Amino acid sequence: MRTPLTELTGVRHPIVQTGMGWVAGPRLVSATANAGALGVLASATMTVDELRAAVREVRSRTDRPFGVNLRADAGDARERVRIIVDEGVRVASFALAPSRDLIAELKDAGVVVIPSVGARRHAEKVAGWGADAVLVQGGEGGGHTGEVATSVLLPQVVDAVDIPVIAAGGFHDGRGLVAALAHGAAGIAMGTRFLLTSDSTVPDAVKARYLAATVKDVTVTTAVDGLPHRMLRTDLVASLEHAGRVRSLARALRRAAGFRRISGLSWPAMIRDGLAMRHGKDLSWSQVLLAANTPMLLRASMVEGRTDLGIMAAGQVAGVIEDLPSCQELVTRIMTEAAQALRALPHPEE
Repeated sequence: MRTPLTELTGVRHPIVQTGMGWVAGPRLVSATANAGALGVLASATMTVDELRAAVREVRSRTDRPFGVNLRADAGDARERVRIIVDEGVRVASFALAPSRDLIAELKDAGVVVIPSVGARRHAEKVAGWGADAVLVQGGEGGGHTGEVATSVLLPQVVDAVDIPVIAAGGFHDGRGLVAALAHGAAGIAMGTRFLLTSDSTVPDAVKARYLAATVKDVTVTTAVDGLPHRMLRTDLVASLEHAGRVRSLARALRRAAGFRRISGLSWPAMIRDGLAMRHGKDLSWSQVLLAANTPMLLRASMVEGRTDLGIMAAGQVAGVIEDLPSCQELVTRIMTEAAQALRALPHPEE
């Protein structure tokens, strides 16, 4: 299936695996790429040296195109951009809108730039700055998310920009791909669905929690970092929502100290990152610290398997996913389902 997304990135199928911190490592990304979709390496939870090593490991596992997800507000963003350029990575994606200069630097080096957005005005801005495509996530998506459903937000963005639009939030099968294409998208992006594959390195006990979840077990909370965050409802989430300010601050300090040891960041750098994530919100100091060390909460689950100590970002589709296929099986299934759905559509008489 050829779409503007496949033509732009060089992949076979219009499917993107999103750059999930602690999840989208070399094994998942290379498996996705080998299946013919666009795998995206998550760099926000890696040091600069780890990023370069991860890119080279993906290269050793596949000769297919892949991407790297960056935080545009990171202090070492340009150093990471240089790695992408030097290592010949095909795509750079961004969780936050990159600057006009950063987009230009990447495009001048032949890198495809795909920012992620959650509103039409943000899509218009990055399109005006030269982005090659835009990934738009509706409220069904996992992690930090908005309030507008994909079925409403997607056509708004498609009508507003003249670059390819990738739809995210609520997709897990071939019917969803066909629906996104009908809305004018060039493809779909999925996080939770790729997390729940046999190629994902997420511990089996954590995957089991996702598979056991119903749609009612996926909630949106602001208790983690003050911003709307879609995740599985757990005892930890409930305790964060009901904790007092002193208790929240003490807990945030402990986790921040742990993440500082792993990441090598200084306390000022962590506070700066936390403040950058506020997006103009009036957050308490405990929320600022939680914003800075949210990766630590994710790491506890996604790496250590501690569902009691970590958070589990999840799209609403977690409530309807029931199996753990390989990336190859998943992509093949989606494309087969899409073909079947297209054949089943009524054809008006000419």
